[in-house]
Amino acid sequence: MTGAGSLIGLVGFAHVLRRAGVACGPERVQAFLRAAGLVDLSSRSAVYWAGRVTLCGEPDDLVRYDAAFAAWFGGVEVRAPRHARVRTSSVAALGGGPSRDGRSRRLAVAASDVEVLRRKDIASLSPGERAHLREMLATLRPVPPMRRGHRRRPARRGGVDARRTLRAMVRSGELTRPRYRRPAARARKVVLLVDVSGSMEPYADALLRFAHVVARRMPVEVFTLGTRLTRVTRQLRHLDPEQALAAAARAVPDFSGGTRLGETVRVFLDRWGQRGAARRAVVVVFSDGWERGDPALLAEQVARVKRLAHKVIWVNPHAGKDGYEPVQSGIVAVLPHLDRLLAGHSLDTLRRLLEEVGDA
Repeated sequence: MTGAGSLIGLVGFAHVLRRAGVACGPERVQAFLRAAGLVDLSSRSAVYWAGRVTLCGEPDDLVRYDAAFAAWFGGVEVRAPRHARVRTSSVAALGGGPSRDGRSRRLAVAASDVEVLRRKDIASLSPGERAHLREMLATLRPVPPMRRGHRRRPARRGGVDARRTLRAMVRSGELTRPRYRRPAARARKVVLLVDVSGSMEPYADALLRFAHVVARRMPVEVFTLGTRLTRVTRQLRHLDPEQALAAAARAVPDFSGGTRLGETVRVFLDRWGQRGAARRAVVVVFSDGWERGDPALLAEQVARVKRLAHKVIWVNPHAGKDGYEPVQSGIVAVLPHLDRLLAGHSLDTLRRLLEEVGDA
């Protein structure tokens, strides 16, 4: 298995393993994918042990694991106690199969399906595709943008570290080569402002799940925008994505409501951004730009964000569609104050957003 085929095969196996009764959540699946990346995927034994040491958490899991592994890679039926049986016919489309040629053909079909799903508009996904998208979002690896810190650390080149040089001379009793130091790199702050109004409803769940993945791996503040501003950073710190999304849903009172972007951005700046959250940060706004309030107010507030932030990125799900033109009142108002206007309607565009943030 290679490339997308290996990804769908391994994630699909983890899905079958959960149905067999093994509690392998996103953290274990991610550990499995990391382990699989270090072994030869053409070796069935190597894949077996990579999964066994990462996906199983207790002795009772081993029997279920062996049965699920045999079903996925060996073409037999899973027999899991108190759970519905999972036959190879039900997983064939995801990459399982008894023979090398048959498995290769199915993996090719699965890889093609994954390729389509990566580029497909999130708003048009079926319930099954949305479930698959959630699995793929969990495999994202955000890399935080870095900046120069105030503290310095030892280095081979840079400015002379007088204190360390003198200490070395005292210890040796003679002249020594000078010691050097340079500023240490620190993770730059990231702020995510997610529009959860009615026009953004088809994308809100996926974008909040994306925010959950980011919040788990870098210093980030997450807010929702609608008729009011709501901070959901604490809720998205939950390890389990379902618990995190449920907690965020309880905290946000204006899901699928109206949009007052100018007023909510102003509240963010007055309460959080001006006090430090937005200073030298990468600020990402997820919104289609439909503004019920005054566009001039929105332009004024985004200009304030621009003066504070290191970089301002606006992600519009409609920007990646054929024939799109930035005619919405909110987008027209903020365009002069943005560093980038990106699409955010698919998994691929969200991956490109992560690269853009990481390069900032």
